[in-house]
Amino acid sequence: MTCRHLRESVVLFVGRCAAAVVCAALAALVVFLGARGFPSLGRELFFGDTSPMDAIFRGAPVWDALWPAVTGTFRLLVLTMAFALLPGAASGVFLACYAGRRQKYWLGLAVDTLSGVPSVVIGLFGFVLIIFLRRVLLPGATTCLVLSAFCLATLVLPSLTAATRNALESLPPGLTVTAAALGFTHNKIVLRVLVPAAGKGILGGVILAMARAAEDTAVIMLTGAVANAGSPSGLAAKFEALPFRIYYTAAQYANPRELADGFGAALVLMFLSGGMLLIAWALQRSLSGKWGGVR
Repeated sequence: MTCRHLRESVVLFVGRCAAAVVCAALAALVVFLGARGFPSLGRELFFGDTSPMDAIFRGAPVWDALWPAVTGTFRLLVLTMAFALLPGAASGVFLACYAGRRQKYWLGLAVDTLSGVPSVVIGLFGFVLIIFLRRVLLPGATTCLVLSAFCLATLVLPSLTAATRNALESLPPGLTVTAAALGFTHNKIVLRVLVPAAGKGILGGVILAMARAAEDTAVIMLTGAVANAGSPSGLAAKFEALPFRIYYTAAQYANPRELADGFGAALVLMFLSGGMLLIAWALQRSLSGKWGGVR
């Protein structure tokens, strides 16, 4: 065996070992959480002593169970996407279809820099922002659901921008050439041809951003999430969320039952995030397969 073949074999072996380590770590995490959390899954974990029908349809209060954290997480994700979807997608469209070379460099650098900011720093930014608003404009302002959503939108904005840009730039150039030959203006090419064609990739980026927002703890811990808040009564109210519930239970559990419920909550969050990631992967794979043979 020549030296070149030996190096290739070593690189291949190391790559396979690295892939095996990643798969083994993921499998160990899933098995561990499943073994500890699956026995806790059930009606009592989500609703406690409250009837599920009363909690879901009549708004009955639920204490010491996951339903308020589930509803709080859902409302948080909806608000986060309401803040982040339009500017994130529009930024990606601008970078892919309108920006010049220098604009792409500097705006891309800004997006990459923002994506590298730790989530705890964004949480501190939200906390300082609410203090500033209390002193200058809104004396009654406090940490709340809408503030957490705004800060999470800042956190996921770079991933939305990057996903939209990558989805548009991965389309075959023939689409633009054909549309231009048919007399489409540049705006119509972008809005009526390129954006619809990249729709699955953009939607995949949206789902990835939602998964990122659903699992973050540092931001919401500093901007409005509290324990035992119940279902949020409004945008300016405190709220519960699954990642903060897991953090609080791990730090404050008083008996094995509460610890088991914490593992159950972690399993629910893992299913939620993992499901959204799989959907995003399937959509992006579908987009790649649709246009892969056109290049």
